[in-house]
Amino acid sequence: MRRCLIVGPSWVGDMIMAQGLYRALPERYPETQIEVLAPAWSGPILSRMAEVNRVIVSPFGHGRFDLAGRRALARELRAENYDWAIVLPNSWKSALVPWLAHIPRRTGYLGEFRYGLLNEARRLDKRGLPRLVDRYRALADAPPAGPDSYPHLTVDPVKQAASLVRLGLVLNRPVLALCPGAEYGPAKRWPETHYAAVAKAKLDQGWQVWLFGSAGDRAVGEMIATLAGDGCRNLAGETALDEVVDLLACASAVVSNDSGLMHVAAAVDVPVVAVYGSTDPGYTPPLSERARVVRLGLKCSPCFKRECPLGHLDCLVKLEPARVLDILDQLNPPGARSLS
Repeated sequence: MRRCLIVGPSWVGDMIMAQGLYRALPERYPETQIEVLAPAWSGPILSRMAEVNRVIVSPFGHGRFDLAGRRALARELRAENYDWAIVLPNSWKSALVPWLAHIPRRTGYLGEFRYGLLNEARRLDKRGLPRLVDRYRALADAPPAGPDSYPHLTVDPVKQAASLVRLGLVLNRPVLALCPGAEYGPAKRWPETHYAAVAKAKLDQGWQVWLFGSAGDRAVGEMIATLAGDGCRNLAGETALDEVVDLLACASAVVSNDSGLMHVAAAVDVPVVAVYGSTDPGYTPPLSERARVVRLGLKCSPCFKRECPLGHLDCLVKLEPARVLDILDQLNPPGARSLS
C-alpha cells in the first residue's frame, strides 16, 4: 500500500477542487491511502469525500510561520513513513513540513523558493491547464477531469434530517438556496438588491428561500430577506459546514457567487446558477453538468481584484436579475416543482 500525504489548500472551493486529485490517485495508483494535512475548518468537507482516509489538522493559521511548530509536526509525520507527499499550495512554508518529515517523494509546482524542498517540482503550464482542478490532477499525471471525475460530496441522510428538524425547516415546497457571500472580497458579490429580486420572484411562484453563509454574511442575508419580503429564512451563521452540505442537497436550485459554497452546491449535484464578476469561470468553474455560469464578460473582467479597481463594479451591478431568473426557469421549468 502506498501512503500519500497531501498538503491541502486553504480555501473551501480549492479544497473541493482538490478532490479531483484525490479521485485520480487510486485510479492511477491502486491501493493508495490518501491522508490530507489541512486546516481544521476543512474536516467537515474532507469527511464527505470517500477517497480521503484520514485528516491531519494543520495547527498553523494563515500566514503563520512557527518553525518550531513545523519541526514538531514533521517529527510526528516522520514516524508515519509516508511514501509520497503532494503539496498543493504554492508557498515555501507549505513545502517545508514534508521535507522536514523526510518523505522520500515530494511533488508540487515550482513556487516561491521551493527548490530542494520539492524533489519532483513541476513547471505549471497555465495555458495548457487553465482549470485548477486539472492542475491538481496533473500532479498525479492524471488527465483533465470529466463528469465522471468531478468532485462529489456525500450527503448524510440522518444528519440531514436532524438539521432540518433543528432549524425547523420543511420540504413541502421547492427550495431556492442563495449564497450571497464571498470571503475573497466584494468584487465577487452580486448586489443584495439583485439577490432580493430573484428571491421575491421565486417566493411569488410558491417557493421558499434559504440563505446560506458564515456569521460574517448574516447582515447581508438580513438585507436580502428584508428587501424580498416575507418567506426568506436566513441561515447564515446558524449552520456548521457539514450541515450546509446536507441542506444544500435539499435545494431545487442554488444561486451563488463564485465562492466555496458554490462549489459545495455543485458537488452535491443540485442545479446551480453561478454568478461571476471579477473572477474567471475558466479557472474555477462549478464542476457539475447541472451548473450554469452567468457573467457579462466585460473588457475589464476578470481582474481578480478583491475590490473593483474602477470603482463601479459594472461586471456585477449590470448583470440583471432577469438573466438569472431565465436560467433558473431553464433548470427548473415552472410547474416542475422538484424537491431533488
